[in-house]
Amino acid sequence: MRRSRLLPAVVALGLLVPAGAAQAGTHPFPDRIALPAGFQPEGIAIGPGPVAYLGSRVDGRIYRADLRTGRGGVFSAGPGTPSLGLKTGDGLLYVAGGSGGDARVIDQRSGKVLKRYVLSTAPAFVNDVVLTRDAAWVTDSTNKVLYRLPRGVHGKARTLPLTGEIAYQTGVNANGIAQTPDRRSLLIVQSNTGTLFKVDPKSGHTTTVDLGGESLPNGDGMLLNGDTLFVVQNRLNVVAVLKVARDGSKARVVERVGDAKFDVPATVARYKDRLYLPNARFTTTPTPDTPYDAVSIRR
Repeated sequence: MRRSRLLPAVVALGLLVPAGAAQAGTHPFPDRIALPAGFQPEGIAIGPGPVAYLGSRVDGRIYRADLRTGRGGVFSAGPGTPSLGLKTGDGLLYVAGGSGGDARVIDQRSGKVLKRYVLSTAPAFVNDVVLTRDAAWVTDSTNKVLYRLPRGVHGKARTLPLTGEIAYQTGVNANGIAQTPDRRSLLIVQSNTGTLFKVDPKSGHTTTVDLGGESLPNGDGMLLNGDTLFVVQNRLNVVAVLKVARDGSKARVVERVGDAKFDVPATVARYKDRLYLPNARFTTTPTPDTPYDAVSIRR
């Protein structure tokens, strides 16, 4: 039902692969998706099906692309403030609003903003989002809190202060967010310290995850697949691959994966055996003509 609900919009954009396209000499699932010049991507979400959504940190536009062809277009106009972390679920796209201090819920079919939550009227950097069974949890890299949004478009947002071992410092603090493998707690990575924390979603209490002496500096977007956690270390141009205990109390870095196509990737999403990462190019001075893309690697 959810997949068929999206189909008309995808057809309307011309994103579906024509019958026999592979036989006609095209290359399905290209490893590079070109984005509009000056787009400045950061967040990515995939699904249902081989459809990716990418947000602009310039003006909040959302670009939708068919992973089979690499073709796409802007399907939701931005509010003039950033769109950072993204997640999809129930036919909806959840968007972290960066310096706009908000979060938005967008209809995946029409691109219409169905709900906007004002999370902070003070300076904020609403950065990334993860979906749990009944909530969307959002990080703030400036304020020592998480935000809990109800799934769907009804209800109110709640602010959860972070206590315990995490200490905010100058720079980017809590960034990427994921669940623990047992789904009972949350994991957040603190970019400026490289520390991974476990968070109790009821109390906000944080404890340091034992990484066996490792750290995750420049940790950005995260993705959990079973007991494997992928952590993008943006300016290091690598993805750290960790094995995580079911309760999230400890984790082990198994390897770090780089690729020649990486140019400061920020976040990560998965489709089948591929990881997709938008190149944020934080070390490149942006102009309206600066090229941007998202790339894929096989895992």
